[in-house]
Amino acid sequence: MADNPEHLIIKEVPQGNFRTLVIAYSGWPDAAEGATTTLKYLIRHLQAKRFAHIEPEEFYIFSQERPRTSRSANGTRAIHWPSNEFYYWNNPNDPSDGIILLKGVEPNLRWKTFSSLIADLAEEHKISNVVHLGALLDSVPHTRRTRMTGSSTNGRLQDTLDTSDIRTSTYQGPTGISTAVMEEITKRGMGYASLWAHTSHYLHAAPNYRTSLALAENLVRLLNLPLDLKELRTAADTFDREIDKAINKDNQLKEYVQKLEMKYDESSPSLELTDPSEIVDELEQFLKANRKDDIS
Repeated sequence: MADNPEHLIIKEVPQGNFRTLVIAYSGWPDAAEGATTTLKYLIRHLQAKRFAHIEPEEFYIFSQERPRTSRSANGTRAIHWPSNEFYYWNNPNDPSDGIILLKGVEPNLRWKTFSSLIADLAEEHKISNVVHLGALLDSVPHTRRTRMTGSSTNGRLQDTLDTSDIRTSTYQGPTGISTAVMEEITKRGMGYASLWAHTSHYLHAAPNYRTSLALAENLVRLLNLPLDLKELRTAADTFDREIDKAINKDNQLKEYVQKLEMKYDESSPSLELTDPSEIVDELEQFLKANRKDDIS
């Protein structure tokens, strides 16, 4: 199946027909855990079954992407390595339209090999389209509808994106593993689509359920999934209330959000993505200026 079978561990061979592979990675392409929270929701509510994983040894610098340790009730400790796990779901409404899901961690090393492993598995299961879910920081107020950007090499999926008010980004610059996977997938003749939710850069709370809900709603529309989003909507509403409470206690941040709202409402949504460091600098400069005013 794969050129590097020692890296891909198959626990079970899924039975059924699968058209779509849905992917989300933690790390750089997962601001406020918006994308991975969406994928976890899908896995849980679709009751998807785990069938394979990628061995992490060759793809991570563990001093950067550190393993986690846990302790059980009886005192036993376990170590949890960065994981890339594959799940499958058989569509009860259409046996020919199953889905494979990959919940992963952006690797530090060997991106081409990593991408080939994913493409090999997709080819093995005759996947037609791969959909990547991502979340990024942007100068957008949390009080407005979540901004979405995306694109697809598949004409039908692109039409759905266009009718969903999801605009194509013109971003150029540093990129993530999703672009490397896209290159490998399209080279092999499969379709590729990306959905990106834009997350308010001043919110540090994670997971951002409002971002996750926006991704889930658009994915359900894109793939016609029979997925109930009620629980995620409730979590997003609770998240919004808690954020509003916190911001209302901070006059400087409240003023910043109000200025951001005015700027957002007066201009059409920009498709040029700002470097995250520039966004953070903008907020820090605003807060410093206000602190100086308070002192004087």
